[in-house]
Amino acid sequence: MAYRDFQHFLDELERAGELKRIREPISPYLEITEIADRVMKSGGPALLFENPVGPPHRLGTPNPRSAVMNQPSIDPAARPVGSKNYAYPVAINTMGSRRRMSMALSCDDFEVHAERLRKLVQAPGNVPKSLGEKIKFALEMGGEVKSVAPKVVRDAVCQEVVQQGSEVDLTEIPILTCWPEDAGPYVTLPLVFTNDPQSGKRNVGMYRVLLYDKNTCGMHWQMHKTGMRHMEDAGSKGKRIEVAVVLGGDPAYTFSAISPLPPGIDEMLFAGFLRRENPQLVRCKTVDISVPADAEFVLEGYVDPSERRLEGPFGDHTGYYSLAEDFPVLHVTCVTRRERPVWPATIVGQPPMEDGWMGKAVERIFLPLIQLTVPEIVDMNLPVEACFHNVAFVSIRKKFPGHAYKVMNAIWGLGGLSFTKFVFIFDADTDVQNMDEVLFRIGANCDPGRDTLHTRGPVDQLDHAAQFEGFGGKVGFDCTHKLPGENGFQRDYPKLITMAADVKARVDQLWPKLGL
Repeated sequence: MAYRDFQHFLDELERAGELKRIREPISPYLEITEIADRVMKSGGPALLFENPVGPPHRLGTPNPRSAVMNQPSIDPAARPVGSKNYAYPVAINTMGSRRRMSMALSCDDFEVHAERLRKLVQAPGNVPKSLGEKIKFALEMGGEVKSVAPKVVRDAVCQEVVQQGSEVDLTEIPILTCWPEDAGPYVTLPLVFTNDPQSGKRNVGMYRVLLYDKNTCGMHWQMHKTGMRHMEDAGSKGKRIEVAVVLGGDPAYTFSAISPLPPGIDEMLFAGFLRRENPQLVRCKTVDISVPADAEFVLEGYVDPSERRLEGPFGDHTGYYSLAEDFPVLHVTCVTRRERPVWPATIVGQPPMEDGWMGKAVERIFLPLIQLTVPEIVDMNLPVEACFHNVAFVSIRKKFPGHAYKVMNAIWGLGGLSFTKFVFIFDADTDVQNMDEVLFRIGANCDPGRDTLHTRGPVDQLDHAAQFEGFGGKVGFDCTHKLPGENGFQRDYPKLITMAADVKARVDQLWPKLGL
């Protein structure tokens, strides 16, 4: 079942006992974070803060590092004073469990989508050979999906209220200031829409947005992101890049924005696959971009590729504050919204957080695509404690000496997995989702002096431990049983201790009678 909109999703969460309404006045300045952090780490429900009340948003002082002089930035030493009642409720932790993440994707368990995708990409017939073309073909033509392409409509609830020019005032929105040393209020669950200046193709990504003042924001487009590529291409033509920042809509849109889709695959097309129904889009009022018609808020505007301002610090998913750097500036020219919207938000910080379940769903759903490129992979675990992109535990069907090294290098060549700093390769019989088993096999089968591969390459731009910004070291560990002569191994390799199958079967039959 596709959701009509974000509020329909909230209604279903509440009906399932997965949402708690908070009627107490709570401030979007730090207090919502502290409550949500405790709830996330204890496995608690989604939260709807119905009465956000707190100090006015902390705005700016002159920024000497700005590429455009005399533009305001945030003074981290400033603290807001006074009190303000915000008109819009705040929803958070809506995808912060396996059940809620599955509900967000309109299914009982998100592994269902992994199997759907596996069947589509493995479908027989005259399917294009490249990964991107194969997925596009599968989504549009294959199996159960007759048509999932987005459709453009004329009327939309996201445009019930339209504010342009001097009417735009983002300080009226309960945007969260998450952590004490954050540079200011951050939009933390945005879907950022841009169109490729060369091809016109749409991209939807999730990039944090810092509030500078009532109509100006910092756009955190990192060096590896498609949004940054679009801006640079527009700049090479001497043009601005139009942008639309969307909040809300069917949560399948949010998941699609964080999904590691192959180049050329439209996130809205993938959202249609997830929701089994065509996404409805509407053209923005002031920019030539189409956005989900069921959104809660849409911030329309532009980025000038020549303009930079100081953005950060920000309490990030690494568990540390990302440092202040110069980033592009979003000028908001129009805000459209529902008559009575809800503000969707999340927080990141020391894991586990809500994004842990979003990342786990990405891992499971996209495993079939990884296996399409590296078919010897049996399973993969990207632990939330390591922020997903730092550590990978991978089991493989080992066939030849050095096979583990082949897979390490393959992983470092796969999209977002290229950021992985530590790769551990195990035999097919290892349950990489079981940390007890993983640690046992690492200790039993890996000689650090022989079974490691050191290399360098791109890392997450937010990785503060890297030698250079966006570039650092990587290491792979071969934790498989060694084949004769492999990597200089000349000794007999022992057998893993296992019980005889017939004995296990007999004890299985006896077990209910033993009272154990």
